[in-house]
Amino acid sequence: MSDSILQMFPLPSQWPSVDPFLFCVHHLDAYPAGNSSFGPAAQLAGREMGNDFEGIDGWRMYHGQEVPGFPQHPHRGFETVTYVRQGLIDHSDSLGAAARFGRGDVQWLTAGAGIVHSEMFPLLDTEQPNTAELFQIWVNLPKVDKMADPYFSMLWDNTIPRVVSANDTGAVAEVTVVAGQLSGHTPPSPPPNSWASRADADVAIWHIRLEPGASWTMPAATGASTVRTIYVFGDSALTFDGVDLAPLTGALVRCDIDIAISSEHGTEVLVLQGRPIGEPVAQHGPFVMNDRAGIEQAFTDYQRTGFGGWPWPADGPVHGTDQQRFARRPDGTVEQPTLA
Repeated sequence: MSDSILQMFPLPSQWPSVDPFLFCVHHLDAYPAGNSSFGPAAQLAGREMGNDFEGIDGWRMYHGQEVPGFPQHPHRGFETVTYVRQGLIDHSDSLGAAARFGRGDVQWLTAGAGIVHSEMFPLLDTEQPNTAELFQIWVNLPKVDKMADPYFSMLWDNTIPRVVSANDTGAVAEVTVVAGQLSGHTPPSPPPNSWASRADADVAIWHIRLEPGASWTMPAATGASTVRTIYVFGDSALTFDGVDLAPLTGALVRCDIDIAISSEHGTEVLVLQGRPIGEPVAQHGPFVMNDRAGIEQAFTDYQRTGFGGWPWPADGPVHGTDQQRFARRPDGTVEQPTLA
């Protein structure tokens, strides 16, 4: 094994990660055509409704009863980064905010002191399949920011930079830069209290797509203590510094030097990097604090306040039939992605 690869590991459904990241999940569901209630036009018999994670017929209802997804649930003490490659997500939260996003968009949500939100996957096409693919990445918050005000940023697809290069054979490597500067390209800013908003945290989230025969040089990180993890989730192997990493393989790698990567048959890779926060982590379900007392306080506060309550008529609201993406903030202002 190359001395550039520090550790290799298989990728289960919930991918292991390194501080400041808590975990990453890659959801890929081949949903069928939708019905009039935005759910699958298919029989649901044989599924453990309310906790459907088995992937029967290539898709899951998750915690949804009628529409796939995750009805209202609380968070405190960390952030969720939701990068949607296919399909749409309907977001609703205890602040009264709502959004429909997807098709390359990213929602970056700081839970901070506490928020309740739902993430539903409405199946809007009643004639064709409704494939959904997304990453959800949990990023920790340092102690000083764990009780920050909740905040979400929308990074619309057309504002997220892509770095594209071709090698001598013409094969293309494309890097989607969700976070972190790359080759002079800077994505929209994360929320203000995010660990990623600190320049010295050296946080990067990159999605790399290599065509068959493509190659690219992964640049060195800027921070001396930065940690970089790569996840090969495409159908074919990645060659990293001369070593083949099979599909569904993760690796903790050196990031203090430039490293050549390539793929004979083409593949896709997610990269997570950052300077570790280096604080104790106590996690219980949807809460991430620094110690057990912080977790107990989170449960107490949620039971007492509901983190602001739930202002929606359903646990998992769906935002109608219009496929237009939007974000409506707590103050009522609405934003939509501009056409490229």
